[in-house]
Amino acid sequence: MAMLSVDGLDAGYGDLQILSDVDLEVEQDEYVVIVGPNGAGKSTAMKSVFGLTTYMGGAVEFSGEDITGRSPDEIIHKGIGYVPQTENVFPSLTVQENLEMGAYILDEVPEEALQDVFDQFPILRERRDQKAGSMSGGQQQMVAMGRALMLDPDLLLLDEPSAGLAPDLVDEMFDHVDAINDAGTAVLVVEQNAKEALRRCDRGYVLVQGQNRYVDDGDALLHDEEVRQQFLGG
Repeated sequence: MAMLSVDGLDAGYGDLQILSDVDLEVEQDEYVVIVGPNGAGKSTAMKSVFGLTTYMGGAVEFSGEDITGRSPDEIIHKGIGYVPQTENVFPSLTVQENLEMGAYILDEVPEEALQDVFDQFPILRERRDQKAGSMSGGQQQMVAMGRALMLDPDLLLLDEPSAGLAPDLVDEMFDHVDAINDAGTAVLVVEQNAKEALRRCDRGYVLVQGQNRYVDDGDALLHDEEVRQQFLGG
């Protein structure tokens, strides 16, 4: 049984339907990416898992439990972390305060989890007292990812983690995602840098106009001539 199973999902915003009969799965410890053209519904699919869209049909199960239509607060308790693409830090709080906010559902901040985040992102340890809003885009992304890891989620959802980063920082960000996955956290990533994402992932989904178009191993999709020509720029 897959850790995350999305079956025939119809979802959108208000009366606007974006997704139609979307299926996807994430196995335990797996690294899965969702790619596709702009407007394909990639972020909507991810937000639907986290309860941030209007549910219209289908089902979402996590660890064998139906979480369809549950609120984000409930879903966090189930073991899913989420890092949105934008506005994903508290700019007036320090790095450490941001990280501690990630453990808000607990009675006290787990020191071991905090140290694990600092080990994953050493620069955050160095800048633990710096206001998050004064950091670079790449460093803010590390803060956001670190905050989501404070509850040691079984599944981490990352929406466009490389968006807006300088080219020399993109590889570093992907390296961090690799390390998080290697440490035992399953990841589901929506990513605009499709070639690099498919190169690194276990499995990929290509969404087009809110529907599944292709699903295969990342390497197979990367070398599929039709996928390359239509979605990866040849």
